[in-house]
Amino acid sequence: MSKKLRIGGASGFWGDSVVATPQLLNGNNLDFIVYDYLAEITMSIMARARAKDPSKGYAIDFVSSVMKLNLRQIADQKVKILSNAGGVNPQACAEAIRALIKELNLDLKVAVVLGDDLLEDKDKFLDSGVQEMYSDEKFPEVDKVASINAYLGAFPIAQALNDGADIVITGRSVDSAVTLAACIHTYGWKEEDYDKLASGSLAGHIIECGTQSTGGNFTDWELVSKDLHMIGYPIVDVSENGEFICTKSNNTSGLVSFGTVAEQMLYEIGDPQAYILPDVVCDFSNVVISEIEKDTVKVSGAKGYPAPQQYKVCATYADGFRAGHVCSFVGIDAAKKARTYGEAIFERAKMIMRMMNIPDFDETSIEIIGDNSQYSNKGQNEDNREVVLKFAAKHQDIRAVGLVLKESVGLGLATPPGLSGFVGGRPKPSPIIRLFSFMVNKEDVKVSIDFGDSNKEFEVHQSKEFNMSEIEKPKHPTFDAKDEKFIDVPLIEIAYGRSGDKGNKANIGIISRDPKFYPAICNYLTEDVVMKCFKNFLEGSVEKYLLPGSNSINFMLNDVLGGGGPASLRNDPQGKAYAQILLDQMIPIPANLLD
Repeated sequence: MSKKLRIGGASGFWGDSVVATPQLLNGNNLDFIVYDYLAEITMSIMARARAKDPSKGYAIDFVSSVMKLNLRQIADQKVKILSNAGGVNPQACAEAIRALIKELNLDLKVAVVLGDDLLEDKDKFLDSGVQEMYSDEKFPEVDKVASINAYLGAFPIAQALNDGADIVITGRSVDSAVTLAACIHTYGWKEEDYDKLASGSLAGHIIECGTQSTGGNFTDWELVSKDLHMIGYPIVDVSENGEFICTKSNNTSGLVSFGTVAEQMLYEIGDPQAYILPDVVCDFSNVVISEIEKDTVKVSGAKGYPAPQQYKVCATYADGFRAGHVCSFVGIDAAKKARTYGEAIFERAKMIMRMMNIPDFDETSIEIIGDNSQYSNKGQNEDNREVVLKFAAKHQDIRAVGLVLKESVGLGLATPPGLSGFVGGRPKPSPIIRLFSFMVNKEDVKVSIDFGDSNKEFEVHQSKEFNMSEIEKPKHPTFDAKDEKFIDVPLIEIAYGRSGDKGNKANIGIISRDPKFYPAICNYLTEDVVMKCFKNFLEGSVEKYLLPGSNSINFMLNDVLGGGGPASLRNDPQGKAYAQILLDQMIPIPANLLD
């Protein structure tokens, strides 16, 4: 496959390193650099910033650091920039970039994709009885709503490029849309090129989290631990038929391998045959990932189906307050001391709350980190001489969670011995931001492209009806080992793993290191095994999906994150460590496979 379109991924979240852009511009011969800044919590933070100052509400550092320091070189190399750094105020972001272009005396056109911000329709959504798509909850009180944004797709971004844009800024688009837009613009892909659109979306999914596809968060982390500060950002070379090569920036550390790319493919997905995007429904079940040389991996086999007729919309809203803190205990019975102290904090706070006529907490949390508190099948370590206590509480009244923080200090001289900690002062209560997801018809969302001096509507393609139940599910691999001798091995010895979150759900992708282990893993790593492993957290069901093309399994854990993100009191509210917990499980494997 010859190189035709070369795209670098420079940002996986708001706060990613400023070294990414200059690294990618250093001799990599790129056509595009794409940036992903947004998550649900990011939108609420930006919405609060815009409420205080109408000129804010976007990723300011994208302008002040990334563009300001690199724009001249970007112009010299004729690299096009695509980014969702616009947040809830993409026009302000674009104006700041235009001012910078004028200051540097460059000839670059900036376009903005508009239409995702639906905050002005909040009363309409309330009156229409919109329900949350996962929990069936009613639409929140409108005065508590911070943001409402539809997840737009790639075709408006591609149209902006067709109209001459050098830099395209969006508000809320799906993370992979910027990469797919570069492919659509370059190759002229149409709305019915389903397999190509699915492949371009997968390329975007692989690079949308920056260095997570080049060794970051990798199961075999020691392979990339040397010179980690020099880890390379990802690059994809996409061909006209949608197949692509994944590699990384020149002269950098890190690793691009079957394992790193497969882990990222399974990151934060649900049903791999129904990865729903605004432009296409993707099926990754038969994707093949092949190492063709060092740090060079070929990806092929993505399949696509007609796009949905609706946009997913995510609203964020305030739902009370939370507060918490961490401290450590050292010495004999450290875990018991920590729990005694944590329970006393809540009892003291509740005693004062009753005096103030404040009702009980909505939720409290005590986690003893270092005492296997994350594990359901690992006994507490009675001999542990050093643990960290994390305590937290939720309440609708900010005074209640403030009392938790205050009385944790007030009990400092009454605590069991061994309390210690390195802190810079007492933390403050923070608002709880919850996520409310629902669907709206595409025809009800008016998308437009703004160049500053002109604005034109973009007509969104209306897809044909498609019943996803018609998609044929992969068959469970046959496994007949009745006469075999089995040896129990840790799952990590025969598999890679990666986990992530979507609201209050977590997914865990498990990838067989060798195809020969895949049937045994599929047979013995069941929903029940996963349920038992996470019984301390799991409140919902577990779903299992097969990806035979990459010898992988994806597990979806429902209602497992205590609300997820900033609504959770958990030490791991996004399930990032869940794969590590599952990889620690023992799995029976035929002895003849363990040569």
